[in-house]
Amino acid sequence: MISCILNIVWLFSWHFEFLTLSALIIFLLLATLISIYLRLDIGKIRIRLREKIGFHLPFSVYLGWVTIASIANVAVTLVSVNWDGCGISAEAWAIIIISIALMITILVVVIRKDLAYGLVVIWALLGISVKQSSIQEIVVATQGSAIILAVTLAITLLLPRLKH
Repeated sequence: MISCILNIVWLFSWHFEFLTLSALIIFLLLATLISIYLRLDIGKIRIRLREKIGFHLPFSVYLGWVTIASIANVAVTLVSVNWDGCGISAEAWAIIIISIALMITILVVVIRKDLAYGLVVIWALLGISVKQSSIQEIVVATQGSAIILAVTLAITLLLPRLKH
């Protein structure tokens, strides 16, 4: 229920451009979803397919989306307050953030074997690549990260099957 309330508050704060508030709210939402994810033991326990589809899959997708949305929310908020990037170019910051998202996703995929979470991040990276198609450095970073994640997903999911 808390995640639903936070999502509603985030939607309104984002829609009405209370960007600093929306950034705070989305991080509270992210923390709530991480808590749910961990409590459900997603990727750590064996469950029936019906439960996996009905409970684990939706929370994996939702957590993946909110992870990426949190990053985007902070970026938009920083731009809105004319943050100077501490002397680092916007492109360099984008590549740093893409790299952090990549590392987080690799950890989730390897530790939790979470295909859905990984696919959401790949989808987001490809979307960023299309949206930022005029900035070659970001295109290379996002597409390269998407490829790395796809390979990581394939290895993580296929390797245990090859051992048997």
